[in-house]
Amino acid sequence: MSDSQSWIDRGLTHVAATYGRYPMVPISGQGSWLTDVDGKQYLDFLAGVAVNNLGHCHPKVVAAIQEQAGKLLHCSNFYHIPQQIELAELLCENSFGDRVFFCNSGAEANETAIKLVRKYSFENHGTERNEVITANASFHGRTLAGISATGQDKVKEGFAPLLPGFKHVPFGDFEALRAAVGPNTCAIMLEPVQGEGGVNVTPAGYLQSVRELCDANQLLLIFDEVQVGCGRTGSLFAYQQEGVEPDVMTLAKALAGGPPIGAMVAREKYAVALGPGTHGSTFGGNPLMATAALTAMRVYLEDGVLDNCIAMGNYLRNQLEELREKYDFIVEVRGRGLILGMELNIEGGEMVKTALNRGLLINCTVGKVLRFVPPLTVNKEEIDQMLKILSGIFDEYQEKTDD
Repeated sequence: MSDSQSWIDRGLTHVAATYGRYPMVPISGQGSWLTDVDGKQYLDFLAGVAVNNLGHCHPKVVAAIQEQAGKLLHCSNFYHIPQQIELAELLCENSFGDRVFFCNSGAEANETAIKLVRKYSFENHGTERNEVITANASFHGRTLAGISATGQDKVKEGFAPLLPGFKHVPFGDFEALRAAVGPNTCAIMLEPVQGEGGVNVTPAGYLQSVRELCDANQLLLIFDEVQVGCGRTGSLFAYQQEGVEPDVMTLAKALAGGPPIGAMVAREKYAVALGPGTHGSTFGGNPLMATAALTAMRVYLEDGVLDNCIAMGNYLRNQLEELREKYDFIVEVRGRGLILGMELNIEGGEMVKTALNRGLLINCTVGKVLRFVPPLTVNKEEIDQMLKILSGIFDEYQEKTDD
């Protein structure tokens, strides 16, 4: 029995079966590469589902964690934590925001945002104004509030009753959104690019129209940038692509370059609604995670990561478009920066398994969209190697369809 199979058997026995896991046991990583317990290497174009934006074990992040771990791991948020303060300052200096609440994940950040907009609306508009409009195919986390906000039925099945006060409209359809606004609406919550929903990008001008709709109706605008923030689209935050600022933004995944931390960024006018005792997080913004995030943020801003994302994103997209011209089963290539989706007219799950066997990690969303989210530090040679593996898989599928 291989070392991998031994670990897999033990995991299947005692670890909660909430994931459809692939038969791979990673033990180390560097840059765009993962190594499993048997010594096999994998080119990682999933990056921990858009978490490892700086690649695996970025040396600056690792060094910062090691140093901080010898000083202070955790202390209560009853006290002022220097690393947390510096991180909040850096996020506000480089965004629309004035205040930051720290937590541990994207789901928690979205929970915080939902509580904020409802609390603000309660204080300023009354008890009935608590509805949040979100989009079909959206994904906002797996807590009860998160799945209630999410516009995908598959994540909700079996968990009724869900949290009331959410309405869903087609993504990118402004007229449908405008028609959905009613007297009880308090906020609109959108992903600038939908990741889990199939790498869907809003039409030009859509976000600006949504901003104007919110302003006209005294609604708060939340951008969920859990997956697309921290440089993933080529700018530090995805909303900066169109120059449309939200009132509230949620972050997590890549904020610390690997370690777990989440954040809700808000304008001062709205942030004050969550005063002492209204919300909290035991581990949110602790010294260790705040140090990692502070270091990662400085790398994003100072080390040319965003420029590389734009250059490599353009190269990868052009190469994927060439594949679309070659293979009949490719419908469309879409996305921004280094979050790219390739929609197929066939199921993509088996392709993901084949890629894994050949040393390439990708994934498939909504059944037929291959998603490519490599580290933002990826280079041209690694992209070419990925394309070689992918093309080999596509050749085999093309032969099947031709038969």
